[in-house]
Amino acid sequence: MVGTRAWDDRNEPSRTRAWADRAEPAPHRPLTGPKATRRELVGFATVGLLAYVVDLAVFTCLRGPAALGPLTAKALAFVAGCTVAYAGNALGTYRHTHPRGVRPYAVFFAVNSAGAAVQLLCLGISHYGLGFTSQRADTVSGAGIGMVLATVLRFWGTRTLVFRTEGRV
Repeated sequence: MVGTRAWDDRNEPSRTRAWADRAEPAPHRPLTGPKATRRELVGFATVGLLAYVVDLAVFTCLRGPAALGPLTAKALAFVAGCTVAYAGNALGTYRHTHPRGVRPYAVFFAVNSAGAAVQLLCLGISHYGLGFTSQRADTVSGAGIGMVLATVLRFWGTRTLVFRTEGRV
């Protein structure tokens, strides 16, 4: 009777259930090593790019049609970008960590605020400390060097403090 449906109970010893004894899916084992880090970096960068686009779009809309002041518009755009970045990382890049509650978002927001502070610090040192006052120098220091340093800080903070996995502190 091979291939019949005589016993459909998984707890029953197998007698004529040859067709029903399909291989169970392998338990989920997260990737480790350079391949996992590369995948994590790509996911983090993709989500970060999307968050940047949202930040820029919200800022542009709030400054233009909504006619809000620059600091208010930037603060609201920053919150919108952080929310998109958190959701993208929680549901995508770091979905295997299963973040719960408000704490992970609060820590994520703090890490991103520290990244923004790094960008502003680079801009401030270059513009006011070193005297590089041209628009190009401001762009290189704030959006170039500052963005690179802030991204390194955000990646480290996100993977270490927000979406911790077993074996990584």
